[in-house]
Amino acid sequence: MANVADQLVAMLVNAGIKRIYAVTGDSLNEVNDAVRREGSIQWVHVRHEEAGAYAAGAEAELTGNIACCAGSSGPGHVHLINGLYDAHRSGAPVLAIASTMATFEFGTDYFQETNTIKLFDDCSHYNQVATTPKQLPRMVQSAIQAAIHRKGVSVIGLPGDVTAMDAEEITTATDNFKPQPVVRPSDEDLAKLAELVNHHKKITIFCGIGAAEAHDEVVHLSQLLHAPVAYSFRAKMGIQYDNPNEVGMTGLLGLPSAYHSMHDSDLLILLGTDFPYTPFMPTDCKIVQVDIKPERIGRRAKVDVGLCGDVKDTLKALLPLVRQNEEDSFLKAQLKFYEGVKENMHTYVEDKGDTEKIHPEFISSLIDKMAADDAIFTVDTGMCCVWGARYINATGKRRMIGSFNHGSMANAMPQAIGAALAYPNRQVIAFCGDGGLSMLMGDLATIAQYKLPVKIVVFNNRSLGMVKLEMEVAGLPDWQTEMHNPDFAMVAQAMGIKGVTVKEPAEAEQALRDALAYNGPVLLNVFTDPNALAMPPKVELKQVKGMAVSMTKMMLNGRMDEVLDTVKANYKHLKDLI
Repeated sequence: MANVADQLVAMLVNAGIKRIYAVTGDSLNEVNDAVRREGSIQWVHVRHEEAGAYAAGAEAELTGNIACCAGSSGPGHVHLINGLYDAHRSGAPVLAIASTMATFEFGTDYFQETNTIKLFDDCSHYNQVATTPKQLPRMVQSAIQAAIHRKGVSVIGLPGDVTAMDAEEITTATDNFKPQPVVRPSDEDLAKLAELVNHHKKITIFCGIGAAEAHDEVVHLSQLLHAPVAYSFRAKMGIQYDNPNEVGMTGLLGLPSAYHSMHDSDLLILLGTDFPYTPFMPTDCKIVQVDIKPERIGRRAKVDVGLCGDVKDTLKALLPLVRQNEEDSFLKAQLKFYEGVKENMHTYVEDKGDTEKIHPEFISSLIDKMAADDAIFTVDTGMCCVWGARYINATGKRRMIGSFNHGSMANAMPQAIGAALAYPNRQVIAFCGDGGLSMLMGDLATIAQYKLPVKIVVFNNRSLGMVKLEMEVAGLPDWQTEMHNPDFAMVAQAMGIKGVTVKEPAEAEQALRDALAYNGPVLLNVFTDPNALAMPPKVELKQVKGMAVSMTKMMLNGRMDEVLDTVKANYKHLKDLI
């Protein structure tokens, strides 16, 4: 007779789960052995459970299918937390198996005891502990369905003694139902929306990840309305390509053109976005918001009209009601402004930097030119997000993921593990900060062990770059942001990965070309300029004053060389502020 662990694995196979990212141990060992005996699920032995949760989240986000990770007992549970928070906030369907101590030890403050219900409550849609064999199948089925349909994390707490017990007959459904409903506003609401858009002439469309599957409909609407199209970072790969009216991103990592278009319009249409940065939203125009989750409407901007619907379904129903706008002067003005912004961005691509101070913009632009049309990019939180957001262009096939909602460091390398396993025939490129890579560097060994041909580009600026900038614009001299790094290329080589260090701008192009052509994993340790700034699309006077104050404080503390380096590294940015 099969035991509970065998039954669990059979249900995972039935749900389409291809692999479990985990560190095995004690309470998880029966599940591990069931996976071994079943044979069709891959057990991916990561070095840290956080990396496993990140990898599972990346697989789920990229494929749209449920993925799985696991951690044993208390420390394994705690290690999962950060990666699960990221997956949950990204809407990635992930099932986490939290194996724990035997049931007869519950409530005795036993070795490695954690309360999984309390621990995972804030980063899951479903979170229960199965204490009897009869409970497990229904709980697993509920967990899988919750993860898929509510788009997030489900957690099954699984005592080690239960996994070894005889399984009981499943008396409920085990199919994974995936209905595809059409969700759009009522005819009456659509008519009101059509009347509104037909009335206004200066309209901007802003798209979030909820609009990523509605590319053609968004482009069609923008052409009817002669409306520029801006987008969030998460929506970039789905909206930017083959879009003649796109004007880039807004937000902290965005461009002045998108900010300019949104603030110059008299009607702003928000599609599938829960964009969190309210200072970048206009306050003196009418705003329409369409979202599949109506509870999100109006919490980021002063919305005049809020409609519930899937963006693609809504636009399909709306388009026949929209008249062609004959006035295109607003659109032409915004596109002209955007061209000027792109020319300014190219300045730092042409100016490649100096020895050990290579401009990160130059490196990102090279990667954009050399990467495959269907490459998958993962980007660390911080400056790497800036360079990926501004210099990696969409093709309609490329994907880019990061810790965009949770904003955690160290995500890019483990997310690349999940991406490479899910798509073994696609190029996977990780934009890693030196700070982020240092946090979970042990899982470079996972990449080597499974021979994943990931290309890891380390933007080694020897500092916590984004934190440094945050301190400076607040008028604070940066302190405790410097990084004393190991030789990342030698570390990679010690783990069985090809490692290359690039210190000269003239070496960068060939090094990248060789890395992308290499049949296996490569780590490029690129010494980038630690003083490179990432200017936001709208620079506030207080930020300019803050930067001036921080530079003055640094000079008074004898750090004149650093001040001069910052000015020299960013003179093209700074001249625009004067």
